[in-house]
Amino acid sequence: MLRLAAFAVTSALAAAAAGPLPPLPLGRLLSASPDRLTVTVADTGNRLVDGEYLLECRPVGGDHPEAEKACARLEEFAKEGKDPFAPEPKRQLCTFQDGGRATARVTGTWHGQKVDSTFRRTNGCDISRWNDLEPVLPSARS
Repeated sequence: MLRLAAFAVTSALAAAAAGPLPPLPLGRLLSASPDRLTVTVADTGNRLVDGEYLLECRPVGGDHPEAEKACARLEEFAKEGKDPFAPEPKRQLCTFQDGGRATARVTGTWHGQKVDSTFRRTNGCDISRWNDLEPVLPSARS
């Protein structure tokens, strides 16, 4: 017990003698983590937009063809307090439309939250959800 007390006192004195510690980089700790999303698109009918893209926001980066606009669109959702990757409510009426075979999957992290969301164009609700997320998802209007 006496040794433990002596160790505690010695440690405290050594820390005090070393001088004050440099300030923590609180700006980096408090700032939000960057967004990093993988967008995989298939069967749009346009082979130029089908494929897999990396989208990074805050700061903007990756190989997404419209990274600046896509990040700006995601920021609009954030300012409105909306989650663009939330699934459609189960019990809602949707028009019976066929928007084509296009599919997209978005995975990664957005505003500190894990994302794993699938998009289709199989009815009016799905088409609207896809169109609302353009240009994160490419235009696949049929």
